Amino acid sequence: MSTDGKVKYRSADWFGKADKDGFGHRSWMRNQGFPGDVFDGRPVIGICNTWSELTPCNAHFRDLAEHVKRGVWQAGGFPVEFPVTSLGEAIMRPTAMLFRNLASMDVEESIRANPIDGVVLMCGCDKTTPSLVMGAASCDIPALVVSGGPMLNGKYQGRDIGSGTDVWRFSEEVKAGHMSLQQFMEAESCMSRSPGHCMTMGTASTMASMVEALGLSLPGNAAIPAVDSRRAVMAHLAGRRIVEMVAEDLRISCILTREAFENAIRVNAALGGSTNAVIHLLAIAGRLAVPLCLNDFDRLGHDCPTLANLMPSGQYLMEDFYYAGGVPAVVRALGEHNMLHRDALTVNGKTIWENCREAPNWNAEVIRPWDRPLLERGGIAILRGNLAPNGAVIKPSAASPRLMRHAGRAIVFENIEDYKLRIDDPALEADENSVMVLKNCGPKGYPGMAEVGNMGLPASLLKRGVTDLVRISDARMSGTAYGTVVLHVCPEAAIGGPLAHVREGDRIELDVEQRRLHLDVSEEEMGRRRTDWKPVPPPMVGGYQRLYFDHVLQADTGADLDFLVGCRGHVVTRESH
Repeated sequence: MSTDGKVKYRSADWFGKADKDGFGHRSWMRNQGFPGDVFDGRPVIGICNTWSELTPCNAHFRDLAEHVKRGVWQAGGFPVEFPVTSLGEAIMRPTAMLFRNLASMDVEESIRANPIDGVVLMCGCDKTTPSLVMGAASCDIPALVVSGGPMLNGKYQGRDIGSGTDVWRFSEEVKAGHMSLQQFMEAESCMSRSPGHCMTMGTASTMASMVEALGLSLPGNAAIPAVDSRRAVMAHLAGRRIVEMVAEDLRISCILTREAFENAIRVNAALGGSTNAVIHLLAIAGRLAVPLCLNDFDRLGHDCPTLANLMPSGQYLMEDFYYAGGVPAVVRALGEHNMLHRDALTVNGKTIWENCREAPNWNAEVIRPWDRPLLERGGIAILRGNLAPNGAVIKPSAASPRLMRHAGRAIVFENIEDYKLRIDDPALEADENSVMVLKNCGPKGYPGMAEVGNMGLPASLLKRGVTDLVRISDARMSGTAYGTVVLHVCPEAAIGGPLAHVREGDRIELDVEQRRLHLDVSEEEMGRRRTDWKPVPPPMVGGYQRLYFDHVLQADTGADLDFLVGCRGHVVTRESH
């Protein structure tokens, strides 16, 4: 119990008192078999675990957590594992994004309410990474991320296939008559053949890369395959390091600076990372009041080449990326070309440049050299115009060059049900110049802003060899998806944004180079349409979904709940007795 001559940690308010409260706190913990000396001034390290069999990406986290614990014990800390809401992207309905903010509340309040001095965040599937970082950021304690790692490469008919990316492709090949249903079903078991998250540069791999670029993980964390023994070593080292971070009082606010976010935006551009990184980085920044806005993604990423030749933008997968050098190799390339804040601090106590300046690139096809990029100008383009006055996003590296400047007649779907009902209707008037528009799939409209923006094309066009159309919505799309897809249109249709008033046959102009998204309808006509519009009703009378609907912000500021923005700290103002 004594803390004489030692640093007094936050947990001492629970375990360090020689009174009734201290007795109770220690006594109850000892029923798990902990000896009394673990309460003698050691830092308590929370292991925030999103393990769940309903989250396949994170289903191996029980074992991985044990490696973190070993490191904590070895460094003189006291590890305590606790569960939080786990968000399985592939399973949850209506969308895991609906519950990202709820999970962040779970993390924040679990940290604040318990005797935790520092926390290891165990993240994998898409929304588990931002939700855990958001929750920890709101408490501002020492925090370090251990990602679960990607699956091994998928293998089908002698070639590599990528999770998500090839699902979309195979599905459209079936509709086009180029792939049999039996072949489609055979590919299912060939794609997900090991523990881990998507092995494409989808949202899970993107967000693992973002925490590494932000400095919130040890170098190399993002790309080590889930089943590689080096993933367990990384977890062990993270357990050691978090104990040191607590002693140094190296809090998450010391790492997540404006410069760190700028580094992450450029790394995302160089990786051809997911558009979902935009909405998650904005939300994380909002928790710490770090100034970050939608235009920063365009300003910082516009001149950054895409170096990573990874699906969905390129050819290879995360296993190949790790063997080639991973995020450190990309960071080194950016640093050598003055596109990096080299002095940004990371969780190992070194700067990002100290960690990466000598990082090798073992495969110049997987991680392209600066003078031979996959795309000369990558990043996320931010579009504006009368159809998206508060912005919309598009990922140029995944789009068709011929459609980057395009005008066409709108085919309008009022919601996702309307889309599913009509997309393969022979009466649908669609051709290669059509612009597909999907409404009411934003934060309030779905609700939760589901990944439905990469609408599959009409079967009639697929059978004619058409493989891409301009698609516009207030939804998101999977980071594994591809195509000329305009997303996150703000304001969304459900609150009366211009998208709500688009009608079948309207002419829409897209010009990515000019960052323009224009609806060719007069303001007078738009005024008449607005008078006919009715708002989308709340999804539920009560419950979390109603709370979400009433308080969710728009995508251009991160789609957090308005009352969660900002850092509330970790102080407990009232004891339990």
